Amino acid sequence: MRARVGIAAVLLLGMPMAGLAGTGKAVVAANRAPPAAVAVDTVAAQVDAFLQGQMRALGIPGLQVAVIQQGRLVLSRSYGVANLQTPVPVTNETIFAVNSITKAFTGVAAMRQVQAGRMDLDAAVGQYLDDLPVAWRPVTIRQLLTHMSGLPDINRAPGDRDERVGGEAIWAWVQAQPLKFTPGERFDYCQTNYTLVQRVVDRLTGQPPDTSIIGWEIEAAGMTHTAYGDSSMVTPGKAAGYRNSYAPNPAGGPDGAPVATPHPVYELFRPMHRASSGLDSTAEDMARWMIALSEGRLLDADSLRLLWTPAAFNDGRPGQWGLGWEVLDHGGHRVVGMTGGGRSAFFLYPEDDVGVVILTNLSGAFPEDMIDQVAALYGAKLAGLAALRVDIQRHGFDQVPALYAALQAREPGATLQEAELNDWGYRLLSNGQPRNALAILKLAADLYPDSGNAQDSLAEALAASGDKPAAILAYQRALELDPKNQNAERRLLILRSGR
Repeated sequence: MRARVGIAAVLLLGMPMAGLAGTGKAVVAANRAPPAAVAVDTVAAQVDAFLQGQMRALGIPGLQVAVIQQGRLVLSRSYGVANLQTPVPVTNETIFAVNSITKAFTGVAAMRQVQAGRMDLDAAVGQYLDDLPVAWRPVTIRQLLTHMSGLPDINRAPGDRDERVGGEAIWAWVQAQPLKFTPGERFDYCQTNYTLVQRVVDRLTGQPPDTSIIGWEIEAAGMTHTAYGDSSMVTPGKAAGYRNSYAPNPAGGPDGAPVATPHPVYELFRPMHRASSGLDSTAEDMARWMIALSEGRLLDADSLRLLWTPAAFNDGRPGQWGLGWEVLDHGGHRVVGMTGGGRSAFFLYPEDDVGVVILTNLSGAFPEDMIDQVAALYGAKLAGLAALRVDIQRHGFDQVPALYAALQAREPGATLQEAELNDWGYRLLSNGQPRNALAILKLAADLYPDSGNAQDSLAEALAASGDKPAAILAYQRALELDPKNQNAERRLLILRSGR
């Protein structure tokens, strides 16, 4: 179930998607050619070839990439089209929605208050806000920023996506819901957390509730194409957003590839959501922001270390989140950053002094699965899961067992985190790639045989791949390991009933 900086994510080779000939995907050449007098360098050409291949494989209409190295912007490229209707080419000034990458900006804004001594990460949110439900008040600021609060999710409120429903009604609904679990007990991605962080910072700075708290970052970093926006607004130069739906290919496309059909994405980000999502930007602007962080213009070195330190659960287990940032350990090399909407991602590799941002206009493109390959071309050292993903991209998902064995031979004792494998597998599932997802989720189940969650995820991939008997066995095993697994119970009933 589901000082200088640098970080990355992963890499996969997307299964070719049939039925996209009319979507504009063929326009994937770099749209900003270098001056004639300057030869295209080998590394940039390799980036071009790799990203163009990913766009073709996944049906991505438009994409931007920017790379920073040693505090400088060393690559900026644009590909494809900003919308499928016209189509207008993507340029380096085309604006993209970055969705939950906004949370990383909010983490920096919160740390600014901590650095100034105005906010304590381990203080209860009720110390700063006196109008909260009693059960919410003991939740700490750190638990909010790391999604360990147990609060109900404001995005689940009836009418949250409806402009006709007022924000007061949304807020009243979420406050009436019970806690999901004891704060600090487990991870649960929840937008309410960031609404509260925003309101705390607003109160500390004397602003009305739901006022943006990141304007100073945008100004300090020199971000000239960055602001809040959503589908209810007209933003000049902004790329349209799309999402693919998948259906079986009656012609039996390459490797069983399903037919992908793009649909427009409509998004509404109320002011109360804008600490968690809603920011629009460009890859070059994001690069400027990463450089500003690396140069200490936004936070000092101690605050930056704290920003990127994973929080621990109540039982002492380390989490996967810093303060608004994902923090991953790939074989001793940190990877820190954030993703947004399944279409935008940035990561920094602090030890390697490299950073990469990739923005697209396709929800489900998952550019986090492309960044390591680009970062490696600029000197990032890949180890652990990052290295395994690149090997799988080169040799195929059918080689996962052999490639994992080779990784163990190269890196004795290398540990692949269950959560990262699980997330990767579900990204593949959502992208119409059940066989590839099965290879990854089977590896996770093999590595974590006593995890009910790993068995549950394996069962879902087996069911999506058409192996009903094996899926039933995996769900049964998941229930044995975790009798409270309601998803496994529900799915078993469906599978046994033949629905």
